[in-house]
Order: sequence, then structure tokens, then C-alpha cells
Amino acid sequence: MERFKGKVALITGAGSGIGRAAAERIAAEGGSVFCVDLNSDTAAQTAAGLTGPGQHIARACDVSSADEVQTCVEACLDSCGRLDTLINMAGLLRFERCHEMSLEHWQQVLDVNLTGTWLLCREAIPHLLQTRGNIVNAASTAAQAGLNWGSAYCASKGGILAMTRAIAVEYAAQGLRANTVSPGDIKTNITRNVTMPAKLEPDDLIRISSRTGIMGPEVVASVIAMLASEDGVHITGEDVRMDGGTLA
Repeated sequence: MERFKGKVALITGAGSGIGRAAAERIAAEGGSVFCVDLNSDTAAQTAAGLTGPGQHIARACDVSSADEVQTCVEACLDSCGRLDTLINMAGLLRFERCHEMSLEHWQQVLDVNLTGTWLLCREAIPHLLQTRGNIVNAASTAAQAGLNWGSAYCASKGGILAMTRAIAVEYAAQGLRANTVSPGDIKTNITRNVTMPAKLEPDDLIRISSRTGIMGPEVVASVIAMLASEDGVHITGEDVRMDGGTLA
């Protein structure tokens, strides 16, 4: 398939996990990929490993910084000439008991997950309107069900759901689509690189198991690619939950 031939996708969180898997899928289908990550090395590794006829460019960016986001989107336009798809996968997962969490830690999670997603959308939308493009944002099953020690994370992902629906409604008449994906348990490094409350281990995170087994990030990437391609032309304001039936 070459669903993204001649198209340009800007992907945040592209250095690992779902972001990297999405970059690999879109590049393999002919698209140019602007790989964005806080870590310049992992972004470069992703870009270097992509195959396909498009341009594959790496860029370091702190998505919580308005100035860096603006510069990042401008760099994408300068390098690739257009923007067809924005895929926001950058995220911060922090587990703390609600009554012990500092305001600083709460704000960090919201700054990266919610405000960072909004900043990318704000900068990208004028260009996406020109190409009748689309947005795919990372929500989570944590936005739809309680998550132990995850009050900030749940709040940020619930905000992404609501914000994305608002964007979908606001720009539908201009041809811009906006959707979310809500992964459940996915094999990525994110749950292994978090600060845990005292006396808890990372394995304690898995309180509700997928009914079909825990899958890798490629299963999410396949849905992202569908939503971002012409196959998703009549889908906007929608959330696609991928949790192996956990919340069924």
C-alpha cells in the first residue's frame, strides 16, 4: 500500500513506542515523516531506520514549550513543504498517590500530555487546513476508567479526548479531521520508566488485563495509519479504543 505517497506526517514521541511504530508504518506506505522527540538521539535513530521513498527527518522538541513547538512546525514546513497529518504521541506517565502529589509534578504531566498536544494542534492547524489534513491524538483507556495512582495522567488524557472532539467539530466544515486512539496495555517502555509510589513495583500497574493478551505498539500504529489515511475520510471526532477487550 502507498496510502501516504506524497504526504507528510509530523509525529511526536517518535523516538520510541507507539510514536516510532507509527513513523515506521507511514514511511513504509510511502509517506515523508518528520520525527519529533524530546531525545534527539532516539528521534535520529527512528528517522535513520525508516524505509520508503519519502523524506525522513529527525527533530528534538520539548512539546511543553510554545516556542520550541512553533519552531518545530516551521522546520517541518521548511524541510517538507507541506503538512498532511499531525500525530501526537508524546507523553509523560507519572504514578503518585493523589494526596501526596506535588503541584509541580501534576503540572508537568498536564504540560506535556495536554498542553503539549494543544500547542502542536494550534501551530499545525493552519497548515492542515490548506491540505485538508488530519490529526490523531493519543488518549488512553485511563481517560475512560480509573487508574490507580494516575490522577494527573487520567486528567490529561480525558482533556485530550474532549479537546480533540472540539477541534473535530470546529473545523469539520473546512475538511480537517481530528480523532484519538485510546490504547490499553501495550508493550512499550513507558510503564517501566516511571516513578512509583513507595512499596509498589512496576508489575503492580497491571490491575486489569487485556482479554486477548498484551500486544505491541504496531497494533496501535495500524489504526493510526487508517485514521490518517483516506480510508478514514468519513471519521472525525471519534476515539478508537484498543485494549483487547479490557473495558468491554
